[in-house]
Amino acid sequence: MERKQDTVTFLTEDGDEAVFHVVEETRINGTDYLLVLDDIEGEETEALILKDVSAEGEAEAVYEIVEDEKELQAVADLFSEILEDTELVMSKE
Repeated sequence: MERKQDTVTFLTEDGDEAVFHVVEETRINGTDYLLVLDDIEGEETEALILKDVSAEGEAEAVYEIVEDEKELQAVADLFSEILEDTELVMSKE
């Protein structure tokens, strides 16, 4: 996976690229997490929380979707606090 300025790009099993837009990032107990959206232009978008699972010294970051309910809730609560005073406005240009 490749990390660009405001996006992360995954290569799917089919070899297609899936681009996610980074909304926020944080570090908890030495682990990096990203809050991403699959589409910033559409009316309906899916938010995901990704966890950096890279090995130390690895050249590229490796992220996976957080699926553990307890971990997901804890990180989602933290992102909620971080973004509490922020209004996310998505506009179509």
